[in-house]
Amino acid sequence: MLGLIATGTLINYLDRTILGVAAPLLTRELGINPALMGLIFSAFSWSYAAAQVPGGAFLDRFGTRLTYTLSVAFWSLFTLCQAFVTGITGLIGLRLALGVAESPCFPANSRVVATWFPRNERAFATGVYTVGEYIGLAFLSPLLFAAMAHFGWRSLFVGAGAIGLGFALLWWKHYREPRESRANQAELDAIVAGGALLDQPPRQRFDWNAAGRLLKTRQMWGICLGQFAGNSTLVFFLTWFPTYLANERHMDWLKIGFFAVAPFIAASVGVLFGGWWSDRMLARGRSPNVARKLPIILGLLLASSIVAANFVRSDTLVIAILSLAFFAQGMAALGWTLVSDLAPEGMLGVSGGVFNLAANLAGIVTPLVVGGIVAVTGSFFYALAFIGGVALLGAFSYIFILGDVRRIVLD
Repeated sequence: MLGLIATGTLINYLDRTILGVAAPLLTRELGINPALMGLIFSAFSWSYAAAQVPGGAFLDRFGTRLTYTLSVAFWSLFTLCQAFVTGITGLIGLRLALGVAESPCFPANSRVVATWFPRNERAFATGVYTVGEYIGLAFLSPLLFAAMAHFGWRSLFVGAGAIGLGFALLWWKHYREPRESRANQAELDAIVAGGALLDQPPRQRFDWNAAGRLLKTRQMWGICLGQFAGNSTLVFFLTWFPTYLANERHMDWLKIGFFAVAPFIAASVGVLFGGWWSDRMLARGRSPNVARKLPIILGLLLASSIVAANFVRSDTLVIAILSLAFFAQGMAALGWTLVSDLAPEGMLGVSGGVFNLAANLAGIVTPLVVGGIVAVTGSFFYALAFIGGVALLGAFSYIFILGDVRRIVLD
């Protein structure tokens, strides 16, 4: 099951970020300036964020298997269609549709972790599937840039969309809830004893009052602000990073494909390290407050080092700095573990939707701010300063706002 959600997450991020790889050529062909490209990058997150709570409610009502299948099938179709756009309007429309289709993915991932894994294994499980956000572009970047150089940017959308449609069939065939699976009773007993929500009702109606009370809790505000900050660094790498290398650092396609690998590999290592470290601390008796929050706080503090790239000239040193910052952001990508730990029973989908809505406000704000800064100044200098400052804000949120890590009980 972990392999399925890790693969689904890889395809999810490949489909949403392939536009960042295509952007340097796409903008030239369609005549798009940096400010407008920032709007196009942002369009995905407008609908993605808006659909989080409805997507979470759909998940709670219809269950993981059906929700994930429909989500993958539709987002892959919309990715494929982007290969045939001829203007800005069509591209924005498909990015908006893609955001709606992808909205249930991470709430579903969180639900799978909460139902299949005991508490002391959730951080590492979260790290394994979260690494899919990075590993696809880490190892596929040279291939993607080579394909774009030989076959054009449209070929990237065709390939990614076709892979996703195939995975939708694979998910429907193989995913099962624990009691519907071939797991034996001893394994079911073990994960229940570890705190897995095995008996969570598979179908629930949306309760507006309960959702309102959830939004008033300190814990949700803390993790939502923190995840917004961490996502700002992630969004920069998933959208503007190739353009930064091409325009600010003046690298050719071969060099971009080679250098782009390092930060994504570093982030992948950071995700796995953060999850492993968190679970190890928990197993050794450290409190959830320390085990869950410390890797995130240190990661966000270190991610602010991205601003140092403004002050070096060597391309190799720039990539080293960006790799360190992205490694740190990967360490901080444990927020979904906290959702599993904090969500009220029966509200995993809605809690995940609220959390992901707040987190992906970064997907709206960051591309627009970066695009606006580049359009006005012609440089990424203040854009990197913005990313570093937001990372510090996230660390502040986890330190001073979140409070104790324990399951929320709504009055």
